Amino acid sequence: MSASQFATGAHAHLPLDAHKDYILAIAIIALTDLLSAWTLFSSAAGSSSSTAVNMAQSALDEVTAASALDRSPSTFRRFVSRDASAQFPAVPGRYHLYVSYACPWACRCLAFLKLKGLEHAISVTAVKPIFERTKETDDHMGWVFPSTADEEPGAEPDPINGAKSVRELYEIASTNYTGRPSVPILWDKQLKTVVNNESSEIIRMLNTEFNDIAENPGLDLYPAHLRASIDQINELVYSAINSGVYQCGFAKKQEPYDEAVTKLFEALDKCEEILGKQRYLCGNQLTEADIRLFVTLIRFDEIPGISSTVNIEHNKKSYYSDPSTNPYGIIPIGSNIDYNAPHDRERFGAV
Repeated sequence: MSASQFATGAHAHLPLDAHKDYILAIAIIALTDLLSAWTLFSSAAGSSSSTAVNMAQSALDEVTAASALDRSPSTFRRFVSRDASAQFPAVPGRYHLYVSYACPWACRCLAFLKLKGLEHAISVTAVKPIFERTKETDDHMGWVFPSTADEEPGAEPDPINGAKSVRELYEIASTNYTGRPSVPILWDKQLKTVVNNESSEIIRMLNTEFNDIAENPGLDLYPAHLRASIDQINELVYSAINSGVYQCGFAKKQEPYDEAVTKLFEALDKCEEILGKQRYLCGNQLTEADIRLFVTLIRFDEIPGISSTVNIEHNKKSYYSDPSTNPYGIIPIGSNIDYNAPHDRERFGAV
């Protein structure tokens, strides 16, 4: 089975076993951005005399002694509101979204921004795809901004704070921040602080709170009549697929790996069963559940706006930056998939 067949939904006609390996390959490759970051961090820490810093670098810092992935909760959990009197009112031009195309959690926010038609109201900056030293004074590795606009196509220097790294943004917002300097970040330009860095909450804000200024206010990706179904699918997809691929890749012992990979394939089987009967995960309507699955599997169903949130070049640079598996640092050309190719999903009904 070709990658283009899977990406356009043609996989629905094939036996499940025919494309399981392909699905797993996509899922496992999503781990490599963090694995490569850890490799680079370990190398820098081992060869540098700089001061070590007590700050979480990646999900590898959240692997327990039992080889389970115990994600630390997001720190900034404030909310933008359509209420004009709120501390963070939903007004155009006030907020900025910091993302990485290599981060599926950030890309789900970017997808919501595009689908809701909020590009004119909320500006966006993408970091470079590979972790680098965030300061010369210590060993911390993390997301960084390019120094010039043409250094890394698709990434830009920080136009809001002039920060050199995402770490600096967190230090502006909180001088005592010791958590993981992660993306996405919903930034308040006026108060110069992080409003929220929890992707599941950012997408809900983008879905409803900015409707007065959105170009597509009628698009509801978390409609009331489907919320029970969406929540159920989200729980499955998050624990077994979104987070599950990392649990597989970061496992240090056989037993937790076996458990995680079994859950992963059971969840993939479940999604395959659902999508073999209807166009989207919760029926014939695009919802939040589809976006959450898409960012891990890079599944495409001819949804205007979604394709622009995928930067294959950033993904490849991040995935192939691990010197232990790609010592010469050669970036493959890729398959040049046409994500706008015709598909057969119309048989399940309109969007």
